[in-house]
Amino acid sequence: MTTSDTLRTTLVEQLTENGALAEPAWAEAAAAVPRELFVGSYFVPVDGSAPTSYRTIHRDTPGWLEGVYADRTLITQLDGRTSPEDIGDRDVTGAPSSSSTLPSLVLGMWQQLGADIGHHVLEVGTGTGYSTALGAHRLGDGHITSIEYDPQVAARAANALRAAGYAPRLIVGDGLGGDPTGGAFDRLIATCSVRYLPMAWLRQVKPGGRILVTFSGWSYANALALLDVTDSGEATGRFLPGYTSFMIARPHDRPPRPTLALLPGEERASRIDPAKLDTWTGGWVAQLAAPSAERMGSGGQQILSDVATGSQARTMPHPEGGWTVVQRGPIRLWDQVETAIEAWQSVGEPHQDAFGITVSATGQRVWLGSEDGPGWDLPV
Repeated sequence: MTTSDTLRTTLVEQLTENGALAEPAWAEAAAAVPRELFVGSYFVPVDGSAPTSYRTIHRDTPGWLEGVYADRTLITQLDGRTSPEDIGDRDVTGAPSSSSTLPSLVLGMWQQLGADIGHHVLEVGTGTGYSTALGAHRLGDGHITSIEYDPQVAARAANALRAAGYAPRLIVGDGLGGDPTGGAFDRLIATCSVRYLPMAWLRQVKPGGRILVTFSGWSYANALALLDVTDSGEATGRFLPGYTSFMIARPHDRPPRPTLALLPGEERASRIDPAKLDTWTGGWVAQLAAPSAERMGSGGQQILSDVATGSQARTMPHPEGGWTVVQRGPIRLWDQVETAIEAWQSVGEPHQDAFGITVSATGQRVWLGSEDGPGWDLPV
């Protein structure tokens, strides 16, 4: 066996032992697809750097192949334009815009999707093509359609897939619009996050089909949901256990804004501990309550800035105990966040798997407990 084969076998064994790979057919796919063909070079964050800087790891860098077969996400593009191949050995700063997601998550999602032989699958977000290759190996080239927004990323993925011996149908375009030629798919899997479910996806997934997608927002809190399509244009589902995050689809990302200036406003005591927003589910609940807001800060000093209206809220510890909040603008952001957090706290602060989602042409609503429980509308 080559070093690559040995490392791939070891990774499959590790993922099987820890429960990430529970289905033999997907273990076979993981053992067959050479990840190094899809991640020629990658970025790794430099420990302790602020703002975060990234070091480039190339094929001739010691430990390159071991990094490829580690169960971790490998960043393959910064700022929508900078690839590792463009950089020598120097460090670089930027915001991650494309990556090869950690194998345990990719394989876990394929298993959660419930895709099986005979199913036609639409994948939104080809990325490096590694996930696409896994799907093509398991289901067959003719059953996979994958869409990538970034032409440069799409071209590299197409080359890698050819080199690996796979030939799924590949499309360059906005995956939020679904298959531009139309389609009738049994499953849809998204490797990017969205603020709301695109209606084109519902029109292209057959009733009885499933959609697996991560919901996010401009505060970049994430939650993975599995939805059953119940009728044309309608779906319902639950959020899943675990901690899944993806980069937000570029058309859904926050628009540019000027440098934030904190301005005076109305001051009062906060009813909740602002640090609740630093927890995985607490931050997501706050995002549901203020879907157009960007969140900054941490602990007792949180800042919410509404991108759409300019409304602001900021908290600070009070010298005599508790916290103070200052709000201004047409939306009282902290009022909305407090109400949502209190509803979540009233049932014991459960994880996201206590929430569900209902989607129809009239709206998209995330609810707590049951459909008639507390709920929040997504910004469709």
